[in-house]
Amino acid sequence: MRKRVLFIQGGGEGTHDRWDDKLVDSLTKELGPGYEIRYPVMPNEGDARYAPWKAVLEKEFAALEPGAILIGHSLGGTILINVLAEQAPERAGAILLIAAPFVGEGGWTSDDIESRPDLAARLPRAVPVYLYHGSADETAPCAHLELYARAIPGAHVRRLNGRDHQLNNDLSEIANDIRELG
Repeated sequence: MRKRVLFIQGGGEGTHDRWDDKLVDSLTKELGPGYEIRYPVMPNEGDARYAPWKAVLEKEFAALEPGAILIGHSLGGTILINVLAEQAPERAGAILLIAAPFVGEGGWTSDDIESRPDLAARLPRAVPVYLYHGSADETAPCAHLELYARAIPGAHVRRLNGRDHQLNNDLSEIANDIRELG
């Protein structure tokens, strides 16, 4: 049986088909045939809002198989982690955030996403969290990685030197971590 990965795109007009598809292609190539990547089109990507994306995530969570890997890129990672803090599926095998902006003290403000000072306490305890951020990210400052690392003690932090917001469209480190999860 192939292992299931759920990849949530970032926000912005054309992101699903012109930007994050390259991340999914890289991950697909790096992981090989033992993995199935689900990559849903999120609603109104040009003006991403929490509630409609949460509704899609809830449907995706309901269809997950045990041990599924949950990945969110950019705003998709921000929304993913916040939805998980509200109601994490029992079936999750790992949570991976790629270049996700942090909403809360020291990070970005949002009228749509609630700041969660107790983020770590709200996440499922036995599910590992991985944080990835490129040092050359000009979209979401690398300082957001440190904010997440403080908010989620015990998270596996991956600072990727010289990589941009799209990690230069190379998810080989992420694929290695996924394979090591077993």
